[in-house]
Amino acid sequence: MDWETLAIIWFLLLGFLLAGYAILDGFDLGVGILHPWVAQNDDERRLSMNAIGPLWDGNEVWLVTFGGAMFAAFPEAYATVFSGFYTAFILLLFALISRAVSIEFRGKVQSPRWRRFWDWSFSAGSGLATLLFGVAIGNAMVGIALDERGSFTGSLFDQLGPYPVMVGVLCLTMFATHGSLFLALKTEGEFQQRLRPWMWRAFFAFTAAYVLTTLYTLILVPRATANFAHFPIGAVVAVLNVLAIANIPRCLHRNKLKQAFVSSALVIAGLVALFGVALFPNLVTASNDPAFNVTLFTAASSPKTLTLMLVIAAIGMPFVLGYTGIIYWAFRGKVRLTETSY
Repeated sequence: MDWETLAIIWFLLLGFLLAGYAILDGFDLGVGILHPWVAQNDDERRLSMNAIGPLWDGNEVWLVTFGGAMFAAFPEAYATVFSGFYTAFILLLFALISRAVSIEFRGKVQSPRWRRFWDWSFSAGSGLATLLFGVAIGNAMVGIALDERGSFTGSLFDQLGPYPVMVGVLCLTMFATHGSLFLALKTEGEFQQRLRPWMWRAFFAFTAAYVLTTLYTLILVPRATANFAHFPIGAVVAVLNVLAIANIPRCLHRNKLKQAFVSSALVIAGLVALFGVALFPNLVTASNDPAFNVTLFTAASSPKTLTLMLVIAAIGMPFVLGYTGIIYWAFRGKVRLTETSY
């Protein structure tokens, strides 16, 4: 297998890992974003946390695997991204740690004030992490200032432009919708019924953010659709994405929550696919000079490294998929509070 083909395969595998993370940890983050707003008492907040309790850490394995795969397959892109977004990554790490600590610490003390603090910490960490993911994707679309060595030459404030922040808001509303649907699937009774207006609110907020972001992208980020001429599959994915979005309110109206959740997952997968089509062949786009773009073919490791990694991935990925399937099967069904619950 030639080097260029190997580089493209690893680009596709990174997209698969990113989509897997966004779908799986997306509902975790969405539950966290909505946590203090939808749950009205301590039992409901415990139900909310226990809905994702057995799953969230396994879901984050996809993010760790994505980072490791980028480091090994495209080390120059990894260096550019992690050096350029260093402050943002520190904030992201803080947000993800605060989520984990909140889940584990909340139930250790019976004090309402103690639990209220960790409830808001859980929500703030989930919201901040989601916003930062969206801002990173927005910057990847519009590009960042790079020098000839691929080093970021701007500042943190340069990364907080209107478009990246808009994409961040899109991710917040998308994950809130995804999380509300998952939480409705895992609960029942009065709590589940009270989730229904929140599902609609999150969906309408997402739809508004989706329309505004799409219009902004089409008008002011022309390179986002430039690859559609070379890859017509991008236009097909865009149409299917819109149909999946339209299917969510249809399913909610008919109380088909599983179908609504699957549609939400397909929306996320479709947006990741469109992101990949828009970005290709770049991994990091230079906003100041296209000659400084970090592409698959300037950042990829040697053919031997990519081949060895592909063999390791072929052996390891079935274990990751198998573990994920077993965990979701073991903890299927509605959440019940017991003495061992959070």
